[in-house]
Amino acid sequence: MTDQEYLFLKKKVLTMTGIDLESYKTQQMRRRLSAFIENTNEKDVIHYCRIIEQDEPSLKKLCDFITINVTEFCRDAAVFQELENSILPALLEKRDYINIWSAGCSNGAEVYSIAMLLCENRKKVNYRILGTDMDELSLARAAVGGPYRDDLMKNIPKHLVDKYFTQENGDYWAKKEIRDKAVFKRHNLLADKFETGFDLIACRNVTIYFTEEAKEKLNQRFFESLRENGVLFVGATEFMINAAKLGFGKFGSCFYQKKNSASLAKV
Repeated sequence: MTDQEYLFLKKKVLTMTGIDLESYKTQQMRRRLSAFIENTNEKDVIHYCRIIEQDEPSLKKLCDFITINVTEFCRDAAVFQELENSILPALLEKRDYINIWSAGCSNGAEVYSIAMLLCENRKKVNYRILGTDMDELSLARAAVGGPYRDDLMKNIPKHLVDKYFTQENGDYWAKKEIRDKAVFKRHNLLADKFETGFDLIACRNVTIYFTEEAKEKLNQRFFESLRENGVLFVGATEFMINAAKLGFGKFGSCFYQKKNSASLAKV
């Protein structure tokens, strides 16, 4: 892919999807997109762009590829155990209500994973979970609670699968109990306004190919969206190198807490 072709593609992607590739690491994204387009058997970027202008499924495949639209329930099981056993109890110690945002929620698996943990918490918890993503088809699937393939359920104990899901033709559907307090909407992390007042924000494996500048701006906006002592939940391979500068303190293996005068005890 030439410099001119990549520039053309960036402009086309921004116009058609709202995804600004300027916020992604140039070398990695250019290499990934070159390989992706080559696999479509289109002879060059210009011809490929003509295809995505006319064919919505092709455009969706490109969006999924750029945004790494891959998920499963309780992804990184050990981290979710930490969330269940340490992080949520600390957040709920003095609260009966918790406001959560799953940013880049894809098909809703992360939203319902957290909802199950809250339902299983020994303390009676009132909660709201906002799930946002760029992909409207994934959001529509999340809103109705499925269908989810069997392989996405592998990290959930069987008794919880039986309790919170129904099975139909081999696929799983989230029951009303964990759907009721989930709200889903389309949102562009790099462009749209953020809500505030969150106790927990989960943004996991969304920013892997973002530039460091884009990550810092995003983490600053997450900081501003969290309430006092709120926690940011990141992916298992992600690390916030400028956490202290932004006002976060490490709070667990994949968790960063908004530091304030009345901080919770460190996990």
